[in-house]
Parts: sequence; structure tokens; C-alpha cells
Amino acid sequence: MPESVRFSCAPRASVSTPACFAKSSVTSYLMTDPLAKALNQVTSVLEQLGVRFAVVGSLASSAHGAFRATADGDILADIRPELAACLASALGGQWYADADAIEQSIRANRSFNLIHLQSTQKIDIFPAASDFHAKQLDRAAKTPVFSGPDAMQLPVASPEDMILAKIQRFRSGGEVSERQWNDVVGLLEHNPSLDVSYMRQWAPRLRVDDLLSKALAGTEGGQRR
Repeated sequence: MPESVRFSCAPRASVSTPACFAKSSVTSYLMTDPLAKALNQVTSVLEQLGVRFAVVGSLASSAHGAFRATADGDILADIRPELAACLASALGGQWYADADAIEQSIRANRSFNLIHLQSTQKIDIFPAASDFHAKQLDRAAKTPVFSGPDAMQLPVASPEDMILAKIQRFRSGGEVSERQWNDVVGLLEHNPSLDVSYMRQWAPRLRVDDLLSKALAGTEGGQRR
């Protein structure tokens, strides 16, 4: 169950960034995993701000069957620079969230960190800055993340988009990361009903069509088309 966060934003006379005023404290629910609790708090704030987002990275891979342990959470978010102060204010003093640094990162299309001070859990926010990012948000679907008392339903990037994103990252990293490639293979093996046509449509636009073909040929004895 998401945590309850209530606040309002109002423009300050001297600057263009909105100011936020907390109306009530965050309501905590019993969660045993510090990363789950941190993710719950951040996504609750994003929802209250009306920011579209999707869980990506290792948590998304795990949600789609290709489990990989991770120490932090990754979120793709369609967040505007003027919401930086609201985000920082809503998270409150339990978090390291520098409004100026967040705004600068959003304007530069760079990721930024939100760190829960007590647990040191880190959530990385990746501002949506491309057509592919927008497509990932459009196709994200509510999917179980974590289990037991930590279980929650959050928008998670599709397995097809995760495969494309990881192949793209594998290429940008010099095609040397076994971890990224193993994630691609794992997602292919655990998701037999993938929309391969969709991936083949996007792969040339991302300049990874050769790597996608290689990955597809290497799973299920090359039976995927």
C-alpha cells in the first residue's frame, strides 16, 4: 500500500520554482525491506505530484522474472524542473534531496539521487528526455514489485523496453558488461510471449538492431523471430 503524502505547491514571488507546504506527515506502513520502504515513499510523492513514472533497472528486471540483487532503485520519470522544490520539500528532512541540484539535473537531462538518510537507501531518478523514454512510460503497466509485507503494485517498464534499454546501455558501455548482457538473456528466457516485432521496430532507432538480433539468435536455439 502506498504511503500517504499530502502537500501543496504555491509560486514564490521571487523565483519561478514553486514552494511546497506540507499539510500532514507521511503515514508509514509496516515494511521490512529498507529499499521497498524507500521506493514506496518516493513513488508516493511522485504520484501526488502528478508525475508519470516507471520502475526500471534491476527491480524491473526482477519483476519480469530475471532476478538480480540490487542496492538501489531506478525510476524513469517525466518530471519538470519547476517540480524540483516540491519533490525535495515533500520528501522532507528524512531524505537527502537538494532542490537546486535536482532542478539542474532535470534541465540537463541527467539522473539525480534521492537518499534516505537513516537507511542510506538510494533511489536514482532518470528524467524522461527522449521518444524512447516516452514510449517506456506509455507502455509501463502496474506490476508486483517485492513480495510479502513489502509487496506493492507500481508502474514497471515492459520486458521489451527493458531488453532494449539494457542492450542500449550495453552498447554505450563498450559492449563489455557481462551483467547487462546476462540481464538481456535472462529477460528473453523468462518472457516467452515478448513482442519481438516491437523490439525490432525500435532497435534501429536506438542503433542496437545488430545486438538485438544477436541476443534473439542466442536464446531458444535461435527460434525467436
